[in-house]
Amino acid sequence: VISERIDSSAKRQKSDAKAPLTLPVTPSRYDAPFPFYRRPAQLGHFSLDAQRCYHGDARRLRYYAPPPVEGPSPGFDLRDGYRDRYVKQDETVREGLEHLLRWITQNRKQLQTEDKGRPLNADFVTWRGHLTKVLTTPYENQDGWLLAVSLFRGTLYISEVETEAARRQREQRTDLLKELMYMGYKFEQYMCSDTPDGTPDPTGVVNTNEAFCIVIRTRLGTHSLLFSGEVDCTDPRSPWPDPPSCYVELKTSKVMHSPAQRKSFYRHKMIKWWAQSFLPGVSRIVAGYRGPDGSIVELETFETMKIFQLIREDPGCWKPAVCMNFCAAFLGFVKKVVTEDNPKLVHLFAWEPGHPVSFTVHRDSEHTFLPDWYVEALSSEKPSTPHIPD
Repeated sequence: VISERIDSSAKRQKSDAKAPLTLPVTPSRYDAPFPFYRRPAQLGHFSLDAQRCYHGDARRLRYYAPPPVEGPSPGFDLRDGYRDRYVKQDETVREGLEHLLRWITQNRKQLQTEDKGRPLNADFVTWRGHLTKVLTTPYENQDGWLLAVSLFRGTLYISEVETEAARRQREQRTDLLKELMYMGYKFEQYMCSDTPDGTPDPTGVVNTNEAFCIVIRTRLGTHSLLFSGEVDCTDPRSPWPDPPSCYVELKTSKVMHSPAQRKSFYRHKMIKWWAQSFLPGVSRIVAGYRGPDGSIVELETFETMKIFQLIREDPGCWKPAVCMNFCAAFLGFVKKVVTEDNPKLVHLFAWEPGHPVSFTVHRDSEHTFLPDWYVEALSSEKPSTPHIPD
């Protein structure tokens, strides 16, 4: 191993100008102290309405309104409305970064740098969900991913491409899985109101087009990040009243009856929950445990910053530092590989469980994802109100 290491470092010195072709994913490689991660700051927000139309305001923000702590289990019926009060977002429409890019064009003044060639003060622009996938990669053993990257005016944009396996899964979803997905949205309806002092109205329609998204700026190691993610609700009585700490993430999971089930839950589900909330600085996750009949039998609150204490005792469990160190390494890998500033050039980074991350290069291909209106808007020197197609 030592001779190999010396060999490869000698090679590296010779071909330092060349970017590495793959990035290893093995968790032990990233088992180091937790990297620097700046406290996430919320720069803004936007809403998507019942028709999935963009609005640069907080009209879709909901308020956390849990049932009283005392008393019997909440008994919410998560199946209610599945057949007759459910409007599903059209998943065949691939939105890419569109909504976030619209927010950026409307808020360029906040994002400006002194550098004329670099209109955005960020190394990376992406969705929080894409970063969540990268964070959990060292421990993922089922689902691969494809991430398209373009460098445009000094900023790297990352947009997910649906894998063939994911498309097949989406098209072949069982009725049970479809209903479980609905139940997650229904739980939010039982736990949220439309006003700070209101009560939830579970008689309404569940429409998954609707969303309230926040825009976050932070830094991981040497990488400045600008990303957006949907948040479920804000807690008007939160002990941490400022955004993004005031938000609450709502989740459902099968009720657990044994320590073995809880251990498995911590190992496999909690990593995704943690990554999703830790990245934007959401402070609390409220889980609703559902019984076999689809009713909620118990609620449990997790503080995002304390989740690592729950898993520390289990030596085979995931480590937050490994996730964050891998993400920093992936972003560094992308910076080394993608150096040509060109919105029509796409590097497609691919990962499958058991393999390193690799990439392919696509010029003027179907993988181009930065819309012309955005490229035009960011190519003009002064921020104007661009014509954004409806």
